[in-house]
Amino acid sequence: MGMTITEKILAGHSGRDKVVPGENVWVNVDVLMTHDVTGPGTISIFRKEFGDDAKIWDKDKVVVIPDHYIFTEDQHAKRNVVFLRDFVKQQQIDNFYDVGTPDYKGVCHVALPEEGYTRPGEVLFGTDSHTCTAGAFGEFATGIGNTDAAFILGTGKLWVKVPQTMRFVFDGRMPDYLMAKDLILRIIGDIGVDGASYAAMEFAGDAVHNLNIEERMTLCNMVIEAGGKNGVISPDEETMRYVKARSDKPFNAVQNDPDARFAFEKKYDASKLAPLVAKPHSPENVDTAENLSGVKVDRVYIGSCTGGKLTDFKAAAKILNGRKTVVDTFIVPATTDVTRGLQETKIDGKSLYRIFEEAGCRIGHASCGACLGGPEDTFGRLNGEEVCISTTNRNFPGRMGSKKSQVYLASPLTAAATALNGTITDPRKYLA
Repeated sequence: MGMTITEKILAGHSGRDKVVPGENVWVNVDVLMTHDVTGPGTISIFRKEFGDDAKIWDKDKVVVIPDHYIFTEDQHAKRNVVFLRDFVKQQQIDNFYDVGTPDYKGVCHVALPEEGYTRPGEVLFGTDSHTCTAGAFGEFATGIGNTDAAFILGTGKLWVKVPQTMRFVFDGRMPDYLMAKDLILRIIGDIGVDGASYAAMEFAGDAVHNLNIEERMTLCNMVIEAGGKNGVISPDEETMRYVKARSDKPFNAVQNDPDARFAFEKKYDASKLAPLVAKPHSPENVDTAENLSGVKVDRVYIGSCTGGKLTDFKAAAKILNGRKTVVDTFIVPATTDVTRGLQETKIDGKSLYRIFEEAGCRIGHASCGACLGGPEDTFGRLNGEEVCISTTNRNFPGRMGSKKSQVYLASPLTAAATALNGTITDPRKYLA
């Protein structure tokens, strides 16, 4: 019996010819990422277990990206960044994208591929659950806790149970009113938030491989919302073009064996799907935007690792161009590269930035912004009983700030259409 992409990567990184689901193996790590929320805890455990003066296993394989609670006056949050700076200096880590410097990037999950750290066939761990985003590049990428990350800092290895692979195939042509967010919400709505517990979720089919890299990242980003261990998409020419333009390091892309066995497979016809929304307070609480038309919202939030990429803003701008929002609408780029893209990318001769300004949107600094709530002065944070439609990835109580708020999850197209009416709106109304 052959192996899946995930099994092949884990076999290759554990010095084995073959692994099977459920087997535990020592895996050699290519990249470890941490940020300002979880980094200090990881560092503290590393120092406790390996010694205050211990050196990490490979400073060139560690990437540190502050992104969550950074544009704030909160002293506890600022102390976390200082903690990172001290460690980076002690360990002489070059891959540090510090806030307030020209190197600053923004959201780690978008910054990693932009800076060339995501490569097919590799193993990437991060102290953030949405590290699974990088599976879009045909690698094994997953989030881990501080203790596991501290062990990797000291050894470069981790004990990993090989997950089974669930396969989701989208055939047919994607209509212009659908985005990757709709596809992943359809899956989560079908299988539930625990439907893929500790499984690799592989996405395949013509509709998936016709998506650009940023849309594939959205698919893989939200596998954790179904309980998945990692998401993965087989690398193709689109993957190779993106990666080779950003990294000159060699890598070994792998594909499923012809006789690879999947624990589960589900097929969809993308052409027959409708724009979807996840209602409070769970990503599995899915309904169509059309069925929810008339639900009033107080604000619209377009940003995060799931919805703050240039592709997401191009989609939103298609809807907002020449129109005015009627509720508070926040535009928060994931990275500084995306921020530049807002100025440089044009529709009908106007930059995306200008389109959003003219529509009445508030544009924030590149960061995680309100996605994880955080300090009260975090940009666009929910503070009361607001109802928000958001392009982020989670909507449980308190995720964006107030536990009394209600968060609906949707694609940038649906979010932008909603901003024009103040009620949840199917984007097809503006794309006919």
